[in-house]
Formats: sequence, C-alpha cells, structure tokens
Amino acid sequence: MGRTNSLVRAAGRGALALGAAGALGLGYASLIERNWFRLRHYTVPVLPAGSPPLRVLHLADTHLTPGRRRLIEWVKSLDAYAPDLVVNTGDSIAHPDAVGPLMEAFGPLLDRPGVFVYGSNDLYAPIFKNPVRYLWRTSGKEYRRRTVPDLPYEELGAAMRAAGWLDLNNHKGHLKVGELTVALAGIHDSHIKRDRYEQIAGPADPAADVRIGVMHSPEPRNLDAFTDDGYELLLAGHTHGGQVCLPFSGPLVTNCGIDRARAHGLSRNGPSWLHVSAGLGTSPYAPVRFACRPEAALLNLVPRT
Repeated sequence: MGRTNSLVRAAGRGALALGAAGALGLGYASLIERNWFRLRHYTVPVLPAGSPPLRVLHLADTHLTPGRRRLIEWVKSLDAYAPDLVVNTGDSIAHPDAVGPLMEAFGPLLDRPGVFVYGSNDLYAPIFKNPVRYLWRTSGKEYRRRTVPDLPYEELGAAMRAAGWLDLNNHKGHLKVGELTVALAGIHDSHIKRDRYEQIAGPADPAADVRIGVMHSPEPRNLDAFTDDGYELLLAGHTHGGQVCLPFSGPLVTNCGIDRARAHGLSRNGPSWLHVSAGLGTSPYAPVRFACRPEAALLNLVPRT
C-alpha cells in the first residue's frame, strides 16, 4: 500500500509539473514571443551588373485587429530603414474595423512605392478551428465554403491604391524605383482558389532591371509558373513559418503545398530566389507563437555575381 501511495504522489507531482510547464509555455508564446517582432535582413543577387542596390521591405500576415498598438507602432517604425519598395503579401486584417489601424501602421510607408495582393483573411473573418487539424489538412476548405466576404477587402484595396500602391491580384505592372525598372506580377490567394495565373502568364519583361512575382500562399505550382516565366525573385507569406515550431527542428506544418524546409526565409525555387515570410500576426483565435518570432524582412537586392 505504501509503495502504491508513493507512486500516486509521484504521478501527481509529475502531472503538476507538466501542467506548470505547459502554462509557462503558453504564457511565453502568447504574451512574449507573439509581440517579440524582428526585422530580418537578406542580400539577394538578382540585379544586372553595375546596378545600385534596391531595398525591398516584405510585409505579410499582420492579421491586424484594432487594439494591437505594439504591432501598429512597430510596423510604422520600419519606415526608418528607408525601403525603396514595399511588398505586402496579404492577410493584412482580421477585423471589420481594422482598415484604419492598418493604414495608420503603414503610415509613412504609404508614401513609398508599394504593391499588394490579398490573402484569404482579407476577405473572410477568422473563425475558431481546432489547431490540431492543421497536422493533417490545410484550412483552405473551410474558407472555400464561404462565398460572401465579410471583411472590407474592397475598402482595404482602395486605401492602398489611393496611396499609389499597385494592385497585383491577378495583374501585372511596372514601377520605376529610383534608377531601376521593376517588372511585377501577382496572383490572388490560391488558398481560396482565387488565383488566376493564366491572366498574367507569359515571359516576364526582359527589358526590366528585375522581375518580381508576388503571391500570398506559396503553392509549388504557382512558384514554378513564376520561375518558368522568368521572375527572379518570388515573395509570399501565409505559412506563418509554422507559427508553432520545434526548437532546432522547425515547423510542424505549412498549411499549403510547400515543403517545411522552405516554410520561411530565403531559399531557391529552381533558378529563382524565394522569400517566404513568417509574418507578423496570428489569428485572434490562436494568439500564440513558439520558436517562430513574428517578422518582416528587408531584402537588399544587389547585382548578380
């Protein structure tokens, strides 16, 4: 009997310790790491010889709600890095009243050349989902069942267009950025099957100094299409870098077709460079990050060696 009681007490202590560790981990993930923003810096050799460098600020997945003052002020502060071009790869809002706060966050960045595409959460408000389901399926099906947008994505797009930013949702365009001509093409979100690559298909402008493909979700079929058409730099978000990762191992899931090794950061897609942002926000229903800090990226484009 004494041995049994000792085992019961030991099991109880173990359960308490496990519960305490879980509570501490959740507190860290929701209160500290979720608000521990960082700016990553990368050098990408994609420009012609003799070109001046081009600084591209890549923003993704802010999932903004009106009360996130720390995030708003941090994004606003990025203008101090003087980017030459701002690229927003979507999932910018997560609340019907978030367009105004997002424009406040972008603030002086809106005076710089910029481009954008939408993500699913720019159209459809986030809903509660069991996060464990991400281990065996993506969230796309749940959003595709919703046919009527309930977030003000048209107002969001109008605000960015009014600032002079180029709308790349299934569109192409050019921007003169300093001394350089940038050819751009983008697609709407493949996660909700609104991508129409056929509307932008064809060789990228060979006369431009650099060619950039923009999308929300980095689905391999679209990555390969951009690469085949000659876009040297591809920019995407959506994955949140896994959001909850294993230390020293990386993301458990990507929530799309891309492999886990390229779920965030700078990598290659054939001859193209690919940057997938781990993003700045989370769903209001899953406000945690673990071993995956929220981020933006400053890509310093330089001449090819």
